[in-house]
Amino acid sequence: MRVSFLGTGAAGGVPLYGCTCRACEQARAEPQFVRRPCSALVESGGTRVLIDAGLMDLHERFPPGSLDAIVLTHYHPDHVQGLFHLRWGTGQPMRVYGPPDSEGCADLFKHPGVLAFETVHKFEPFNVGELRLTPLPLVHSKPTLGYAIEGTQGQRFAYLTDTLGLPPKSAEFLRAWDDFVMAIDCSYPPHPAPKNHNDWDAAHRCAIESGARTTWLTHMGHALDAWMMQEMPSVASHIRVARDGNIADIPPNPR
Repeated sequence: MRVSFLGTGAAGGVPLYGCTCRACEQARAEPQFVRRPCSALVESGGTRVLIDAGLMDLHERFPPGSLDAIVLTHYHPDHVQGLFHLRWGTGQPMRVYGPPDSEGCADLFKHPGVLAFETVHKFEPFNVGELRLTPLPLVHSKPTLGYAIEGTQGQRFAYLTDTLGLPPKSAEFLRAWDDFVMAIDCSYPPHPAPKNHNDWDAAHRCAIESGARTTWLTHMGHALDAWMMQEMPSVASHIRVARDGNIADIPPNPR
């Protein structure tokens, strides 16, 4: 199983429009530090699944037939905005899985075009090709699901954004799941009372609480990048700071 981090940014991305902080100026000068809308491509055998659709060039990145499905964590604009252009295409319907949310985002449900929306529910697994996905509830300002994804050779990867901490049952699921790699929301530098998203400390607590073998930090904002540039915090060997374009290869794990 291969996971490609297509975007690792929080809402607004890096550089943030109009901001002149150290991180934003660096990203303007050096493209490798840009953070686009948070999303990932998961590939296993012949199956390709896109997690979240905030990138605005999906119609250019993924020709018809190149994706088996799009899986949404939630319906905030920075996670679905790429669908607004994609939906007006022609051809075979594109399956789009997402959490129960009667509001969705704007008129996507009313005018789906080629998008075939399907609702998934917490702890009820579903299959897309060679991948089995179990939705896990998260803590956010809109109905949000993370996904525990398993390949046919026992590869296990959990994608958990946007969230502030982990609900007890989701944490319990992950601890019992055993030997997996995780990507977790890490939007802010240390903060005494973060809202709707993990700060640096909460993300590290999730890494420990879940029992993940390796944790990638994603959904990162410009203030966090600026803080890391200034403080240069030490990072445990099992935690990695994701960047746009990073790839995580999840090896087979026969049980």
